[in-house]
Amino acid sequence: MESYQMNNQSVYSAETYLIDNPSTSDAEIIARGREIIEIERDALGKIVDHVDQQFGRCIRLLEECKGKIVLTGLGKSGIIAQKMTATLNSTGRPALYLHPIDALHGDLGVIQQQDVLIIFSKSGESDEIHRLYPAIRALHIPMIAITGNTRGYLARKADIVLDITVEREACPYDLAPTASTTAMLAMADALSVVLYEREGFTRDDFASTHPGGTIGRRLLLHIEDIMKTGDALPVVSPDQAFKTVILEMSHKRLGAALVVEDMMLIGIITDGDLRRILERDPDIHAMTARDMMTPDPMTAYPSMAGSNALQMLEEHKRTHLPVVDDQGALLGIVHMHDLIEAGLQA
Repeated sequence: MESYQMNNQSVYSAETYLIDNPSTSDAEIIARGREIIEIERDALGKIVDHVDQQFGRCIRLLEECKGKIVLTGLGKSGIIAQKMTATLNSTGRPALYLHPIDALHGDLGVIQQQDVLIIFSKSGESDEIHRLYPAIRALHIPMIAITGNTRGYLARKADIVLDITVEREACPYDLAPTASTTAMLAMADALSVVLYEREGFTRDDFASTHPGGTIGRRLLLHIEDIMKTGDALPVVSPDQAFKTVILEMSHKRLGAALVVEDMMLIGIITDGDLRRILERDPDIHAMTARDMMTPDPMTAYPSMAGSNALQMLEEHKRTHLPVVDDQGALLGIVHMHDLIEAGLQA
């Protein structure tokens, strides 16, 4: 068992220093945490060189797959297989996770002739793989192995082998899969992302497969779905007096009034504008909307994504965003709070 040095002493060997020494200082705990992350980082650095011709063959095979991608693995390898299954499904590629135990007891029937099988296994020597292989081979489907043992049973039987060998686990006993599962996950992500990039999966496609949650809201929700329109709009004409402007702002409760002339938006008056005018000119009661407005305000189109509208407001430190058509005619208004309440994040 290897040990690492801390303050010129061996921190662990067969048993960990942190376990045997409950009085370990915070500095030593932090140092150990950092070393664990460094072990996993180094493991990732080494598997970069394993992304080779086998990886390219694997992508080609998955691209040509006319059926679904079936993924399997036991224990922590199975968890990585499930994660890749979710990624593939969410990016438009039909995939299914098959538990190897269930496969041995009837569920192997989900695999069809046009499918491709990916098996995740650190050792490639588990009893389940030995028992599954004859049945899988009888199906005559391509088999991809993602393994840390390129000389093991699985690697010898697979059509394509992706090597995720690591020098050691972050576990002090070199037993619990840690660096190896990190490497396995990275290889799975590399396959998934390259595959959906090559298949032309777009932001709009992402929206269609993520209708719920933050991703769906960010990509599917547009200003036209949120904006206030019609009688809810605080609209005044440029020659209307201060009192009329205040009443319109108060009744519509948006903290702003939109100045419109011949259907066209020409300006906006906000609560902040009124405060600033009062500071420099107490005789605000004699002013008209044209005198008080900010001309040519920042606007958006109905088709703009709600997340982009929120980003625009935050960048320009605004809270109101009028919505116009191609000619500049007023269609609606969106308040920053409307975007936040819709669950958007800039």
